Amino acid sequence: MKTTNNTNTGYKVGRGIIKRAVNCGTAAALALTMLAGCQKASESKADGNTEVYKVGIIQHMDHPSLNQINEKIQETLEPLVEEGKVEIVEKNASGDQTMLPTIIKGLLQDGCDMLVPIATPTAQAAAAATSDIPIVFSAVSTPVEAGLVEDFNKTDKNITGVSNAIAIEDIFELAQELTPDAKTFGFVYNTSEINSVTGIERAREYCDEHGLEYKEATVTGTADVAQAASSLAGEVDALFTPNDNTVASAMAAYVEVADKAGIPVYCGADSMVNDGGFATVGIDYDVLGVQTGEMIERIINGAEIADTPVEQVAEYAKMLNVSEAKKLGIEIPAEKETEFQLIGE
Repeated sequence: MKTTNNTNTGYKVGRGIIKRAVNCGTAAALALTMLAGCQKASESKADGNTEVYKVGIIQHMDHPSLNQINEKIQETLEPLVEEGKVEIVEKNASGDQTMLPTIIKGLLQDGCDMLVPIATPTAQAAAAATSDIPIVFSAVSTPVEAGLVEDFNKTDKNITGVSNAIAIEDIFELAQELTPDAKTFGFVYNTSEINSVTGIERAREYCDEHGLEYKEATVTGTADVAQAASSLAGEVDALFTPNDNTVASAMAAYVEVADKAGIPVYCGADSMVNDGGFATVGIDYDVLGVQTGEMIERIINGAEIADTPVEQVAEYAKMLNVSEAKKLGIEIPAEKETEFQLIGE
């Protein structure tokens, strides 16, 4: 059995109980015996013995970072799945965002009790589709600007989640330490991704405040990334991209251009360094996935959305690509070798 999706009282696992309580009140007006039957049904729901809580996890594209989050969410919820209390349904739009409304509508029709959209476009599509069941997003760096919540601490609708806003200041401070001669940065990003636009705005502010120059090249799809990087490569000392899903999906081409130009790529996520970027103080997507899974579990166990503020990812990944450092002739200070995770050795 599945709980229904048309109530919005409390936005918690107990909403099924609340609906039954309303039904019980109606039944009581008709017959006392039916009230007793409803109470037993409510008790069964509360005990988790008769109904399975159905969670729909949605991605707008197949991508290592997003897949990583999905995997960690499911690992965190695995005990509840094994106990038969939770069922997980996965959907992926395979890069076609126009399919998201249809996918989400299907999940709602299938009786999902919670939606878990991964990344900003998916979260926005979920928010537009329903206000009747909990939505717990993951990997939305700017949930306020994306129109999901009014404030991190004001989750008075049916939406909360875990943000992956990146540590712009830390990344640029690292860049200034590792490549002090880098005075002009090239920004490559997709203007359609609000998370990237916000990250670039913060990067501009940092550069303006610290006397650094910057040039920009924007993309609309993965096929544009190499060309965008090439347009900047001869004019900048380093490249920077925030946690941009489009660029992250074309890291091999991006890094190839940078390597030929002899310039490093600083980026906003650990997966982007794993895929060839030079360095980050960025998002640890394992941590993000676990943190999201723990929030989901709390809501399944009865926590209300209104009492569950949006969280910022708890830890950042500090990563340096030693292979890239050697290619580019960049010396890594000894203290960074212990402070940072080194890859490509």
